[in-house]
Amino acid sequence: MPAPPRPEHPVDALLRPRAMVVTVLSSGALALILSLTDPLDVQWPVRFGLLALALLWITMTLLCGLALCRPLLYRLPDAAFPWMALAFLVIATALVVHGGWRLTGGNTSPDEHYSLFMTRAVATAAIVGMLALLIYQNYLQGRQAAIRQKEAELAVLRARVQPHFLFNALNTGIALLHDRPERAERLLLDLSDLFRAALGGPASGPLHAEIALARQYLAIESLRFAERLEVHWNLPDDSDPLLETRMPALSLQPLVENAIKHGIEPSTTGGRIELTVDTAGAQVRVRVRNTLPVTRAQASTGHGIGIGAVHARIEAFGDRSGTLTTGITTTGDFLATLLLPR
Repeated sequence: MPAPPRPEHPVDALLRPRAMVVTVLSSGALALILSLTDPLDVQWPVRFGLLALALLWITMTLLCGLALCRPLLYRLPDAAFPWMALAFLVIATALVVHGGWRLTGGNTSPDEHYSLFMTRAVATAAIVGMLALLIYQNYLQGRQAAIRQKEAELAVLRARVQPHFLFNALNTGIALLHDRPERAERLLLDLSDLFRAALGGPASGPLHAEIALARQYLAIESLRFAERLEVHWNLPDDSDPLLETRMPALSLQPLVENAIKHGIEPSTTGGRIELTVDTAGAQVRVRVRNTLPVTRAQASTGHGIGIGAVHARIEAFGDRSGTLTTGITTTGDFLATLLLPR
């Protein structure tokens, strides 16, 4: 089993494009708030523009400094990062204020105006930084709560490898013991691997591991349904890097289980399951398509628990913007589409 990825360092979270955009927009909002302390005369737009430009330069200097010092920050404990970021903010403010003072022709020798201006700017940066630290602590606590919730969801998802599947698999194995003992042995080995992954595997893994788990599950179910179950695989070559795409554990098997429960099992004639892996733009697309019972009387209760659990797992997976969509196709099949960032 591959080792799970290391937890995301706070500097990586801050340097994500979305976080950087929010930081830059926050600097503009802060410039607006500070400029409103001045009279709203004809010169106010000029003062606001200069202040917004200065805060933008401070923000960009801060982000660039954190990016350049990322290897050093990795060696520090996560708890030390906020204070390091505060120190970077104060230094960035002093550099930008000094550069701006020089560009406007100000005298940088120790005089009263320069010292007062620099002191006010650095003090303001420190106060704003302390407020940002409080916000960061709340964000960190919320993120830790989300991680705990994600772990609880994974525990629930692992626990919901349905008991009826276990009973059906064991009954199938018992029926095969006398006539086809080698198949019974294969079934028990596949069942052991499936439950080992469901109950003790890592929180995430490569796509090829999820496909292997789905294969084992379908191999067990094919012994039960025989010719009633038709499975088609549309997969890239084993060496294709698409199969190394990381995803939450047990994100694919529940979709296949859902197809069996609501598409194949209630139909007297069985049906077809098709699993396809390809690309959609910059994303990896995994599709699980299954036929549905012909009549409503044969239909099982709706697609809900398994789909909902996978949807929550994908959305909570490291903020990587994965999605799961489901629906009925124009041909009457049920289609679950999983999109993962490459």
